[in-house]
Amino acid sequence: MSSGIRAQVLAGAAATAQVAALVLAGLSVQAGHVSAGRFGICLIVTVAVALYAGVGRVIASRLPGNAIGWLLCLTGLLSALALLAEQYALFGIATAPGRVPAARIIGWLSGPLSVPVVAMMGLIVLLFPDGRLPSRRWRPLVWAIALITAGLITTNMQVGGTVAGTFDGALAAAGVGYPTPVAIFPEHGWFGGLLTVVLVIAFATGLLVVASVFVRRRGASFERRKQLEWLGYVGLLTALWVAGLEIVTSAAPASTWAGELMWLLMILTPVAGIPLACAVAVLKYRLYDIDRLISRTVSYAVVTGLLVGVYAGLVLLASAVLPRHDAITVAVATLAVAALFNPARRRVQHVVDRRFNRSRYDAELMITAFATRLQDATDLDTVRADLAATVDQALEPEHLSLWSDRGDSWPASSGG
Repeated sequence: MSSGIRAQVLAGAAATAQVAALVLAGLSVQAGHVSAGRFGICLIVTVAVALYAGVGRVIASRLPGNAIGWLLCLTGLLSALALLAEQYALFGIATAPGRVPAARIIGWLSGPLSVPVVAMMGLIVLLFPDGRLPSRRWRPLVWAIALITAGLITTNMQVGGTVAGTFDGALAAAGVGYPTPVAIFPEHGWFGGLLTVVLVIAFATGLLVVASVFVRRRGASFERRKQLEWLGYVGLLTALWVAGLEIVTSAAPASTWAGELMWLLMILTPVAGIPLACAVAVLKYRLYDIDRLISRTVSYAVVTGLLVGVYAGLVLLASAVLPRHDAITVAVATLAVAALFNPARRRVQHVVDRRFNRSRYDAELMITAFATRLQDATDLDTVRADLAATVDQALEPEHLSLWSDRGDSWPASSGG
């Protein structure tokens, strides 16, 4: 069986399992055993499965020797199977009792199936982007990830444990959680101490996996640094949403919609961002646009923060002046912020590009100046010399030759 067919089989199996899970979840929604919010979590998992399995299939088909593609496929497949096992148990215990066989044992499998999903995400980051370890000294991290995976799977085999569900705890929420049918390890004593050690190792391993991204940047080639920046960009966005969630919950604990929005973005960013970063970096599609994307992210984050402060200040000020006209207060503040957005964004973007993206900023200024001069130019030799100088200064190529429509060439520069 070719690598393309194997990848297609894995992706197809993930899609089939996910569709079956959604069908069972929909039946449980109709029966009142799954809330709209928990069904929304099922939809988030569906997005994750589609991205991981889909991107993994493309990478594994084109680059079968790269482990990233296969890990992405397996992550999508195990995520779908874990959700299917949970929804199967819920259907067999609560929605349609006795209609399906082995509901409890299959529901228990949702826990052991979901643990390797997190482990494979760590491996993807560690092996990113070429599917190989940075060096042999990183091998202990792979063994640590395997040890952590085995340790966390055994937590589903403790005496006194409860099968509550996996991603959204659907069984516990429906009131049909049940004791684990596979109780091998003791609840307390030596096993509890062993799990504590595993959790400590897991925390240290997670930090080292994240640190490996930054360590690999040192001494890396230009292309490899760009590839790693895509993964770092996902981490940057996730950190922004985590900070935003903390700010929202601290400043306005009663504002549930803002907190839920930040929580949703915090979950969706790594869920969607990791496979997309892998697709861009491994397949090298628009790889070098990361600088522009990061600068836009920074500028929009700064502008958003500033305008949120302006909005809050205007609301407080307008409330003091017009205490009985809440609708007018909100409208005035909203219009003011909308009017300020574009001018503020352009100004902040200008500062960010000049400070953090200087080479691109200077290059764009040179090209803009050349376009202005071109409007008044009439002599071809002058235009050609000006163009060669502009390209040489902006892009610094090793060799530059210009060809005219008459078929002659002009070696403008070399050895830049």
